[in-house]
Amino acid sequence: MKVIVIGGGPAGMIAAMSSAQNGNDVTILEKMEMLGKKLLITGKGRCNITSSLPIDEFIKNIPGNGMFMYSSFNNFTNEDIIKLLEEEGVETKVERGNRVFPVSDRSQDVQKALIRIIKKLNVKVITNARVREILVDNEKNVKGVIANINGNDTKISAEKVILATGGKSYPGTGSTGDGYRLAKKLGHTITETRASLVPLTVHNGRDLKICKNMQGLSLKNVNIKFKDSSKNKIIYEDFGEMLFTHFGVSGPTILSGSAHLLRYKNIDELLKEGKIILAIDLKPALTEEKLDERIIRDFSKEKNKEYRNSLDMLLPKKMIETIISLSNIDPRKRVNEITRQERKALVHLFKNLEFTIESFRPIEEAIVTAGGIDIKQINPKTMESKLIKGLFFAGEIIDVDAYTGGFNLQIAYSTGYTAGLN
Repeated sequence: MKVIVIGGGPAGMIAAMSSAQNGNDVTILEKMEMLGKKLLITGKGRCNITSSLPIDEFIKNIPGNGMFMYSSFNNFTNEDIIKLLEEEGVETKVERGNRVFPVSDRSQDVQKALIRIIKKLNVKVITNARVREILVDNEKNVKGVIANINGNDTKISAEKVILATGGKSYPGTGSTGDGYRLAKKLGHTITETRASLVPLTVHNGRDLKICKNMQGLSLKNVNIKFKDSSKNKIIYEDFGEMLFTHFGVSGPTILSGSAHLLRYKNIDELLKEGKIILAIDLKPALTEEKLDERIIRDFSKEKNKEYRNSLDMLLPKKMIETIISLSNIDPRKRVNEITRQERKALVHLFKNLEFTIESFRPIEEAIVTAGGIDIKQINPKTMESKLIKGLFFAGEIIDVDAYTGGFNLQIAYSTGYTAGLN
């Protein structure tokens, strides 16, 4: 059977692999000059392959339509992708937060291993091939595609087509939303596409100035909370790493938080009104009482030290100036002159460093796209379209998205494998 896979990312390559293993004649059409371009930038170039959590825990980490993934995850698990790569010589390791990486810390090793696998299976790969149309007969059966290959339109016949073109995030890697257009033309509904796992912009003014001052500073082991101040309600809470940027905040905890924020009721309105607050606890291991005791101990060691020189043991260097400024304590004051009230206010600041969130960064900067092909129109057991016979979907193009930590890549492998299998 002739099978065309549109898109050569992780979902497309695994789809081609499982289809070829079933004895099919498989061709990948990839519009970029190489396969797996987006894979190269995942995990900051190290490739967070998957998560080491038990596969049944994965659904809890998918705020966008997690239950849809049940069959696919069981068809191709995190253990399966690890085994597949290790058989190709890519050893893996588990890091904090159950994240699985190649031991080499090189995403190219994962990309090259997947390319080697499909080559061994004689999958034909055509790069610089932009698919313009999926061809369907009057009975709504797939017949093939029309693709522009190196400037020429070419008709390629096939009995099955797997659409794995990705979403709209990182368009420089080829995911520019082409697949949505192809599916829509065939009658599929595309749910609203939005940026998920995306950095956040803080309020222009004091907050932005603070973030710019601390640009590049990465905080580890902090607790973050996103709050709706109109209801005094916590929307999302997380522990781990975050980063200050020239526009606001980023890093794993912030990115996962963004996936929650975009699903929160009236989020755009609340952002506009300045009601979404990020609160950072810089010392989550200490209660306010214990932190106060710690500060008293630090201050008592050098009573005549100026306040501005007294926080080295408690804070990263790049943060000291900001905290001193926000604490409203005279920086030239001797630490033994600081009042109990001032010290309590400092403790509160350490435990509640707050920023007003203004907006999500553009979808081009997002790690994944939320929204996509409506899951109601896809058979979750096979990934086949319920509208067009022989058309299958895989990866980010489907309206399913997860938190950071390797879950989105596992969605790509599992849906790709399931589509290829069928």
